Amino acid sequence: MPRTGEVNWVKRNLMRPRALQVVKITIAVAIAWSFAPLMPGTAKDFPYYAPLGALLSMHPTLARSMHSSVQTLAGVLIGIGLAGIVLIVSEPNVWTLSLAVGLGTLIGGMKWMGVGGEHVPITALFVLIIGGPDADGYSIGYATQICLGIVVGLAVNLLILPPLAIGPARERLSGFRRTLAMHLTEIGEALVESWPPARDTWAMQGETLDSAARQVRTAVQTADESRKGNPRAWFDRGNLDADYDALVALENVTFHIRNLTEVLAGMVWGKPIALELPSELRPVLSEALHTVAAAISAGDDDIELLDRAGLAVEAILREMQQEIGAGAATLSPTAAIVIDLKRILVALRPKTDREAAPVVG
Repeated sequence: MPRTGEVNWVKRNLMRPRALQVVKITIAVAIAWSFAPLMPGTAKDFPYYAPLGALLSMHPTLARSMHSSVQTLAGVLIGIGLAGIVLIVSEPNVWTLSLAVGLGTLIGGMKWMGVGGEHVPITALFVLIIGGPDADGYSIGYATQICLGIVVGLAVNLLILPPLAIGPARERLSGFRRTLAMHLTEIGEALVESWPPARDTWAMQGETLDSAARQVRTAVQTADESRKGNPRAWFDRGNLDADYDALVALENVTFHIRNLTEVLAGMVWGKPIALELPSELRPVLSEALHTVAAAISAGDDDIELLDRAGLAVEAILREMQQEIGAGAATLSPTAAIVIDLKRILVALRPKTDREAAPVVG
């Protein structure tokens, strides 16, 4: 491999979020350990807490790093204060240690403490056991070195800016679109291949779709968080509002796909509820599922495809009218599928169109 290729390979891999985070943690810990012995007073006797502070401050996004650092420092100071109160009242013993840890755990469990909550009982315990007769000196050294490590960690995180997670979030959204579209396509193919369908995997993918939706929401929220306080966002004018809108739309689509999947499963296998599907409706229903799947894959940019999908759904209604005229017993399950398909198409349209559209049902 040429030298230029090796350099590009290293740069490409180092820019991966996880690899970059590892590099930054390594640098921050090394710097904190180097500066720790230079601290004044008794603080220099506890240099090993500086790397700990650096490690605690490092998170994938600047916003989370700042937030967790403040919470961690608050937890440390509250733990020191709690230990100080115990020492004023009594010498450390089994009862005072238990009381300090119990109160620390109670305080640390408060929602506003966040990640700093776990440091309240730990710090109180360290001060009482390790600090012992020199609790004051230990407390000052512990807090100083933790603070040094946090400052170093934040500085490294600011100098080596975390990457924006917008690209991966949008890739997740696109992948989720394809997953939903493939699900409907598979159902559409199964309806016309044989009866009952030989393939049944589509009927058992409800939890998989929900899990995928949760993963996409997490990815979009992470992308949003990665912009906060990050100078990289100044040069990236990408707006996540559209991505949030797309996410909400796809979550609605997922809900309706799960509904129609359960109805179709009942039509095929009688589970969870035995339902009927006239054989004459299977081809037109399959065609509608294929067209709606194509609309999901395309998104709200292709209005013509959305309109074509709407016509395919209307074709089901016309076929249902003919079945009613021919004396069909009940078409309520098919009507439920039509409603879900219509609501999917409403969810896929641009936000302005959705707000203006009448409720389908």
